[in-house]
Order: sequence, then C-alpha cells, then structure tokens
Amino acid sequence: MHYIPMTEEERRQMLKTVGATEISELFEDIPESYRLKQLLKLPEPMSEWDVLCHLKKLAEKNEPFDKTPCFLGGGSYRHCIPSVVPALIGRGEFVTAYTPYQPEISQGTLQALFEYQTMITQLTGMPIANASLYDGAMAVAEAVLMAQRVAKKPKFAISKALTPGYRTTIETYARHQNVILIDLPLNQDGSTDIAYLQSPDANDLAAVVIQSPNYFGVIEDIETIGLLKQNTGCLLITVINEMISLGILKPPGELRADIVCGDAQSLGLPVSYGGPYLGFFTVRESALRQMPGRVVGMTVDTEGRQGFVNTLSTREQHIRREKATSNICTNQALCAITAAAFMATLGKQGLRELALLNVKKAAYLKSKIASLDGFDIRFSGPTFNEFTVSVPGSVKKLNEYLLNNGVIGGIDASDQFPEYGNIMLVCATETNTREQLDQFVKLLAAYGRECF
Repeated sequence: MHYIPMTEEERRQMLKTVGATEISELFEDIPESYRLKQLLKLPEPMSEWDVLCHLKKLAEKNEPFDKTPCFLGGGSYRHCIPSVVPALIGRGEFVTAYTPYQPEISQGTLQALFEYQTMITQLTGMPIANASLYDGAMAVAEAVLMAQRVAKKPKFAISKALTPGYRTTIETYARHQNVILIDLPLNQDGSTDIAYLQSPDANDLAAVVIQSPNYFGVIEDIETIGLLKQNTGCLLITVINEMISLGILKPPGELRADIVCGDAQSLGLPVSYGGPYLGFFTVRESALRQMPGRVVGMTVDTEGRQGFVNTLSTREQHIRREKATSNICTNQALCAITAAAFMATLGKQGLRELALLNVKKAAYLKSKIASLDGFDIRFSGPTFNEFTVSVPGSVKKLNEYLLNNGVIGGIDASDQFPEYGNIMLVCATETNTREQLDQFVKLLAAYGRECF
C-alpha cells in the first residue's frame, strides 16, 4: 500500500469534523513537558533510488550472522532449519491467511494449526494444546493467571532459575491480580531447591512454576516435583524454552505436569533479533475451558465430511466479558505452522538425533572449558545444550574480546544474578562446528592468560 499524504484542505475538513481548529488541540491531554518543542532533525528528502542505495550501504555494514560463531542461548537458539520449511510456509496460502473465523474458506489454515496442536501434545505428553500464543513470556504469565482461576488461590512458588524476562512478565501481569510470588532458591548444582514444597507453608499454593532446562541450563527433576505437588494439592506449571530438548527428555505430561508452556522458537524459527517467536500452551482436559487463546478442532459436517473449526476461543470478543479467560486476540499462526512444518520434516527420529547432537556438542565444549585455568563450570547439574561458566574478570570485557576476534560469546548473567559472581551462559547447538568450538576454547584460554 502506497503512502499518499493528505492535502491541507483535507486536514482542515478532518479537524472541522472533530470540532478542532488546530492539530495541536488534538494533543492537549498530553502534559506540556512531554511535548516536542522543535521539529525533528531529519535529513533532506531523497528520491526513491537514493533511499534504496542508502539502505544498501547501511546493510553492507552488517556482519553475516549465520557465518559468525555464536554461543548465545538464554531462550533464543540457533538451529539448522531445513530448506523445505521456509519454502513451504512462504506459500501465499499461509503468508496471507487471515484469522480463520470462516471455516468454509479457511480449511487449509485450520488443518495446519490442528496438525501443530497435535504434534505439540505428542511432544509434551499433554492432551490439549491451543493454537499458540504470542511468545513464551506471555504463555508463562497466562499460565499463572489460569492456575489462579483453577486453584482459586493467590500464592505461587517460582523457581529462581526461571528466565528473568518471564519472571518480569509474570510480575507485570499479576501486579493487580492479588497474586503472591514466592522464590524457590537454587541448590549448589543449579537445580531448584524444592524443600519449600515439603513444608506446611506449601499447602495453600496455587501452583509451582519450574523451568527445565532452566535459565542456567540445568535439567530439573520434574518427576520428583510432580510427586511433591500432589501432596500439597497445587498445580505444576512446567516451562520449556528449548523444545529440542524434548527429543530425548521425558515429556512433562508423563511427569504429572498440569500446564506445560513456553517458547517454541527453536522449532524452525530463526533467532531473527528476538522475534517474532511462538508461545505454546498445553493443559489437562479438566482445565480446557480456563485455557487462554483458541483451540482448533476436527469435526464432521451434516454430510459426514471431515472439517476443521475454531472449537474454543474464550475471550471477551466471543463471550461475556466476565467469562473471558484472557484478552488475547489472536495467535502466532504463521510461526505455529512453521513449527509444524519443522516437526513434520524431522519426524520423531530426526528430532531425537538433533537433540543428541546438541547434547554432544555442548558436552564437548563444557569439558574443554572446565580444563581451562580461571574458568569453572558454575553448576554441576546435568545440562542439555547450555551451561553456566564462571569467568575471570568482567563478562562484558570478555565478550568484547571475543567479538573483536570474530566470535559472539555467551550471555552475561552477572548483573541479573550478582550473587553468583561473573557468570556467562554458554550455548552450543548443532550449528557450531568442531572448529568453532575449539576456536572458542582457544580464545578463552588466551583471555585467561591475559587476566593472570
């Protein structure tokens, strides 16, 4: 759609219609101190050709990310995406599809979302999945609000190893919902200390929120937590950021989880500067009508022909406001279809092989770093493809050193968790070659020698 500016006469007519004489009157509700007092310092106008040339020059300054060794994780993971995935979801039928309110003209989109839901339930071991939410942070926050509705209790025990951004989102959602958040500390091995769940104080919990692998990369003992939560009568919300881990880990649904949610970015979605991503959400059948978002179901018409429809969409647009479970308006349909295409392409065995590759690459890198002077593996718990390293000196300076040598280092978690000292989250996936892993170790060793 082209942008065609309006004329001065059209502006006058619009102002007259709303009962104003000047455009400034439209902004009277904005305090004077927040208003712009001068014109924006914009460059002179350019022709279309000049703009295109200018943008091309700017783009040439970017480093090719896919060719740069990268060890970032923390919820955004770089994985190999089979070429068939972007080719399939790039088809016009998927790219331009609107919200499938009219099933008679939306069967393709609805079937693709139904397939996505089916594969997510198989992966998580849960009976019901919705058609996706915006991202992992929203999914976890919505899980807390849902658990409050189901349990009718305000208190939640949340692992300190939950991704920090998720915790912040929960706090934002719960600020005016009378929700009480209790932190569960960490053990020396990086797993969540669940002693609180064995105390009398846990009897009035609505739910416990555990992430596995957690933010520090440690795999939690969901099975033991599932047994303990039964004694308290609370719900178990299991959060997963790295869905590839379910290629080899036991599904949370088989470990007594009541809600399994998180981000499915690693299922075929590129890192892409942080989005758009894909929030997934699964529940037990007993809590179906309290689940946010929408559910696509399979049915038959009056002639017995199979078809797909929006089975459930409990938001205020569709039902009475007081009955709405959330104000979520839509889903990440194209991202969900991408995940479905990715899972279908790999299949059960392919996903397992991919998961094993991640484990082996990370284990190799972890063992090499553990042998370096000045570097230590901060937590001893089992990990998947991400782990925490204590480094000599500032993580920020180390990352600057790595970047100057053509490597993107791990996440600096020192500011968020100062009690653990100078720590870096390091991630290795199937995209990291043996040469890249060795190069990373050599650079760490060289930096360590400079520090000492």
